[in-house]
Amino acid sequence: MHVIRSLDALPASTRGGAVSIGNFDGVHRGHVAIVRRLLEHAAAVRGPAIVFTFDPHPVRLLRPEQCPPPLTWTERKAELLAAQGVDWIVAYPTDEALLALSAVEFFDEIICNHLAAKALVEGPNFYFGHNREGDVKRLAELAVTAEISLDVVEPIVENGAIVSSSRVRDLIRAGDVQRANGMLSAPYRIRGMVTHGAGRGAKIGFPTANLSAVDTLLPALGVYAGRAWVADTAYAAAIHVGPSPTFGDAVARVEVHLIEYHETLYGQPLEVDFLARLRDIRPFESPAALVEQLQRDVAKATHIAGGTPRLAEDKHHEN
Repeated sequence: MHVIRSLDALPASTRGGAVSIGNFDGVHRGHVAIVRRLLEHAAAVRGPAIVFTFDPHPVRLLRPEQCPPPLTWTERKAELLAAQGVDWIVAYPTDEALLALSAVEFFDEIICNHLAAKALVEGPNFYFGHNREGDVKRLAELAVTAEISLDVVEPIVENGAIVSSSRVRDLIRAGDVQRANGMLSAPYRIRGMVTHGAGRGAKIGFPTANLSAVDTLLPALGVYAGRAWVADTAYAAAIHVGPSPTFGDAVARVEVHLIEYHETLYGQPLEVDFLARLRDIRPFESPAALVEQLQRDVAKATHIAGGTPRLAEDKHHEN
């Protein structure tokens, strides 16, 4: 799977295929349903399967105060889409020129001229063009004129509610990462740079990698079971999101204890999957009491994450 960030020099192999346009934030099960249909149409027209997405989300430029925190960064999104079989992802740099295009101009310039699409696959709530003036009905009219097929995929409904990026986001905000993962195509993941912390964990036998510069949504404060990825090896992990009240520290941090990992990671990027929430954060009467609780946390995290370090056949697609 290839990522393209410019339309100025698209290779010929990107033309004449099936295209789906959208943000695909999180790559949840609704997105997977769209991609499956996309692959069917790509095979039918004997062309590539292409996802056209935006970097950053248009709302970040238009209404930054309303822009929700993302669930995935662009490279992660590309990895998840590749795991579903997409051939190309166009991560178009969102700018004023793109946002100024009318619906007809967007259709003519992007879909017809640059991509020469033969098939389009979208969800029912797709909008395009300046001020979202184009909807699925308008897209269908333009597609008929251009002799491009359009397939509108109905959303996935679970327990009476649509599976969506906003619903996943609400669950993660609430700390319910297990239910969120049930809607995603792979466990929820964050990334950050490992920086020096206070060193308290190492002193009590539980060294942690302190993550900074996390650029996606953080789960609710709490202790979680998960996996930390060092290159292509997954280590069971106990993840602390929040302050350290036992030590009088009110600053919220992301601290990751990699189980059975004994090297230093300072200055390196680290990716971490969240698998289950273990407990709330609370103060303990003594460091010894905290150690007893951490031992229980580590045992649970080891059980949930599958224990010993393991190589991943594909670390990007595990649900």
